[in-house]
Amino acid sequence: MKTSKISAFALGGLLALSALTPVHAEDSISIMSFGGAYQEAQRKAMFEPYTAKTGIKVNEQEYGGEIAKIKAMIQSGNTTIDVVDVDAPTLMQGCDEGIYEKIDWNDVGPSREWIAGTTSDCGVGTIVYATILAYDGAKLADGPTSIKDLFDTARFPGKRGLWKNPATNLEFALMADGVAPADVYKTLATPEGVDRAFNKLDTIKKDIVWWEAGAQAPQLLASGEVTMTTAWNGRVYNANKEGKQFKIVWDSEILDSNFWAIPKGAKDMKKSMDFIRFAVEPQTLAGLTKYIPYGPVRTTAAEFVAPADAVNLPTSPENMKVAITLDNAFWADHGDEIRKRFTTWISQ
Repeated sequence: MKTSKISAFALGGLLALSALTPVHAEDSISIMSFGGAYQEAQRKAMFEPYTAKTGIKVNEQEYGGEIAKIKAMIQSGNTTIDVVDVDAPTLMQGCDEGIYEKIDWNDVGPSREWIAGTTSDCGVGTIVYATILAYDGAKLADGPTSIKDLFDTARFPGKRGLWKNPATNLEFALMADGVAPADVYKTLATPEGVDRAFNKLDTIKKDIVWWEAGAQAPQLLASGEVTMTTAWNGRVYNANKEGKQFKIVWDSEILDSNFWAIPKGAKDMKKSMDFIRFAVEPQTLAGLTKYIPYGPVRTTAAEFVAPADAVNLPTSPENMKVAITLDNAFWADHGDEIRKRFTTWISQ
């Protein structure tokens, strides 16, 4: 987007001001997200400030991320949700099926400010989170420091918790086996690369305890059932807020994102875009980090993040020294075939 022309800049400023002009208090917008601590953080950092600034009440809805719920609403001809928070695979599927409105990025902000993987034709990134390796510092004083330690049962005996999904596990396996982060998906795209990942997982197969819901990973650590586990960084942070001493190994973290999307047939496209624009302002994104450790999707938000909060973010430069972004397009193309092999591998 070019902003060098004074007339265009002035018009953009007028539009931004008019978009957030207070309206009658009975005006409202319906937003659906994932509930729990995440939505509570959104309420404090986004929903309540938006209402305070515009007078528009946010009617909150919760769901479990099911695309079927979004599709059913659209197919009924009565789209009651104005904005929905979706994960990356749900965004990709919905984009392909045409169930989201297209995003005019001229109405959002310069796309160059967004972290890789957080922009889409029909979605605007809202957070960056990570799948990481974690252990209990109260039980393991000299704990793991790299993803290679996940596979080192001689130095770190005991069970390993892993997400029951080939995504992230195959990436971790390859990086632990010496594949450079930049070459992970190029390697996984070959039969030899997939074999290499499964062969590495074979080395700890008898020690794996599978988890399926995000809350299970910290529970496995707390009970002592596993020595270490992969987990979502926000779950570990929340456990520590409740008194645990879990430690995160940021080495080889796998980044992923959520997105704001507008369901097809939303009643007021302008109002939906107004909210999204407010929610992804750098100061708003930085405000979310006060309540939950998910990274801002815009690089320009970094200056507004408190140093005490930055150390817990997957997007902190210190934590991103060795990191990759989950390639959801790769999993969309190859996921079915690899999942069949993964399911067979688990059962053998």
